[in-house]
Amino acid sequence: MKSFDVAIIGSGPAGASAAFELSKSGISTVIIEKEILPRYKTCGGGFVFRGLKNMPFDISSVIEKQFYSIDTYFSNKQSHLTTARDQPIITMIMRDSFDNLIVEKAKENGVTLLQDHKVESITFGENQILHTNQGPIQAKFIIAADGALSPIAKMTGWVETRLIIPALEYEVEVPAADFERLSQNVRFDIDAIPYGYGWCFPKKNHLSIGVAVMIKSNKKINLKEYYATYLKTLGITEIISESAHGFVIPVAPRTDNFVRKNVFLVGDSAGLADPLVAEGISNAILSGVQAAQAIAEAALDPEKAAALYHAKLEATILPEIRTGAKLSHYFYNQKTFRDLVLKKYGQKVAEAMTDLFMGERTYPSDYKASIAKKIKGAIF
Repeated sequence: MKSFDVAIIGSGPAGASAAFELSKSGISTVIIEKEILPRYKTCGGGFVFRGLKNMPFDISSVIEKQFYSIDTYFSNKQSHLTTARDQPIITMIMRDSFDNLIVEKAKENGVTLLQDHKVESITFGENQILHTNQGPIQAKFIIAADGALSPIAKMTGWVETRLIIPALEYEVEVPAADFERLSQNVRFDIDAIPYGYGWCFPKKNHLSIGVAVMIKSNKKINLKEYYATYLKTLGITEIISESAHGFVIPVAPRTDNFVRKNVFLVGDSAGLADPLVAEGISNAILSGVQAAQAIAEAALDPEKAAALYHAKLEATILPEIRTGAKLSHYFYNQKTFRDLVLKKYGQKVAEAMTDLFMGERTYPSDYKASIAKKIKGAIF
C-alpha cells in the first residue's frame, strides 16, 4: 500500500496549491485525481488580482487575456459603471491549463500525482485508508479539495450547511465582428437574471458567457431562458459554436467547522467563494495554502493542525465571507434600495468593489453603518 503524510483529493487550484505549499516543507504528499490531466473544468475563469499577486510562480504561460478595466451594467438602464487600474483587475484563464500548471509545479518539488484514481470510500483511524478504484492509499491527513459536491465531505460525515447557488456557463464562439466588439473588456450585467447577474468574459479565441443566481430564492428560475435573453442584451444574434456547462457554487461556508477525522476542507468543499460575486479561485488557493501551512506548522500534530487551520480561516477568509453574504442580500434582494444608493454613489461603490478585487481593501466589518454612511454621502 502506498503511504503518505498528506493525501489531497482533487487537483483544482485549492488542492494543487496545497500540494505545492506542502512540497516546500518536505512533507510527503499525493494528489489523487479522478480524471486525467489536463481536464476541462467548468468555471468562468476570471482570476482577480488579489489572488494573482500572491501566486508563488509565473503563470503567464496559461493566461488567455488580462483586463485593466471592468464594465458593470444594470437593468434600470442607468449609465454603466467603469473602473480601471494600472494592474490587471481580472486575468482570464482556462482551468484545464491553469490547474495543470500548479500541479506540474508541485510535481517538480516531489509531490506524487495519481490520476484516474476515484476515491470510493475511506476507513478512518490514526491513519486514513482511501479506497480507490485502483487500490488503497494510506495517509495521516486528507485535504478535501474535491469541489462543490465534495464526496469526501459526505464520506467523512459532514451534512450540507452551505448555501449553494446555480449557474450556467457557455463557451461561445461568435463571428469575428462580435468577438472584436465584446473582447475589449470584462462585462457584468446585474439583474440579467433575477437575484443575480450575467457575465461576458473574453478568452483568447472565444467568450465565456454565463448567468448565476446569487441568493436563495423560492422562485424557479430557468437559467437557459435568461441566458438566451442575455445573448440578445450582448447583441449576439449568430453563434458559430457553443458548449453549455451547468454547475453550482457554494457562496456560504459550512457552519459545522472545516476539520474532522483529520480531513481538512478547502475551497468549494468548505464553501469559501465570495458571496457577492461568486469568485472562488482566489479563496480556494488561499485556503489550500492555509491548510497546508497548518499541517506543516503543527509538525503533523492533528489537534494543533486543526486549530491552526481554523484560526487562519477566522483571521482572513471567514470574516470577509460573512460580511459579503449580508451585503449580497442587500444587493440582490433589495433592488429598489440598492438602485437608490447606486444612482447617487454608484461610481464610488464600483471603485470599492474593484479595490476588493485588487486586494487593496476588505469588506466593511460594520456593513450597516457603512450603508448608512453611503446614504449620507460617504463610502465604506
